[in-house]
Amino acid sequence: MKSSLFKKTLSLMLALSMFSMSALALELDTSVDEEIRKHYNPSQIEKDLLPPLPKTEVTTPKTTSTPTSSQSSQTPLPPKNLPAIEQTNKKAPRRIENLPGQEKSKFSREGITAIKIKKGTKFKVKSLTAISDSTPVNSTMSFKTQESITQRYVTIPAGTIFKATIEDSHPPQMTGNGGLIVINVDRLVFRGTTRKVEAKITKANGKKIFVNNIKGKHQYWKGVANSTKPGAKFYKKSMRGTVKLAQNPWTLILTPFTAVAGVLVYGVNIVGSPVFAIFAKGGRISIPAGTDFEIKLLEDVYLD
Repeated sequence: MKSSLFKKTLSLMLALSMFSMSALALELDTSVDEEIRKHYNPSQIEKDLLPPLPKTEVTTPKTTSTPTSSQSSQTPLPPKNLPAIEQTNKKAPRRIENLPGQEKSKFSREGITAIKIKKGTKFKVKSLTAISDSTPVNSTMSFKTQESITQRYVTIPAGTIFKATIEDSHPPQMTGNGGLIVINVDRLVFRGTTRKVEAKITKANGKKIFVNNIKGKHQYWKGVANSTKPGAKFYKKSMRGTVKLAQNPWTLILTPFTAVAGVLVYGVNIVGSPVFAIFAKGGRISIPAGTDFEIKLLEDVYLD
């Protein structure tokens, strides 16, 4: 009981002291502060004694300003022409090079920078070289065009030169086989440049030519007819002898022999003429310069 009473008394005393503290506040004399301010500068004392406050950067919105003359002189100007960007995927157009002595390729695709002379084009020409069936193989001959040929973007003028090579030749042979000349037209001279071509002779002196082969006249059957001439000649002589023997009564008895001999020889000659004609030869070939020919292109020709 005594302890509880003591605690209550102590608590009451503490509460009363708390409420009475405001009444015990002292009144301070501020005149001393005013005297200090008259003789000293408080702000200067704060600057000298207190450490400086940290500086904080204040971001301000950027304003666009026109460059001065000095700035514009230092600032590099943008290039007038942008550098070209290489395009690796773009293909450059192909160009055909027709150099002398090189084999011509066949081109019919887009991007070709050459002028085309279509295959099948025909040229009327005259030969400038005399040839025959005894002309050596690999000999050359020339032709000159007689008319201008106009196609798209190009005109082949009259006087253009074609050149050819003799691929094969032989004189007349047995069995009535005539002479042979095989001409291969393989070059065209256009504006001073020789180009490879593939062409053939289609006409020679107004006659059609097949596969470039100019052949002499085949004379087998003529040989057969010629081989019967000796038998026919003997038959005629025997018949004339028979007539003379018949005019004389003493020789009339011999007429059957001469007649039979003539008929027999003539018959054997006719039967054997196909065999005899094997040894006969055909006609020869001789083509002088200035002969008319016709040349036909077998493949397209490309000109720069």
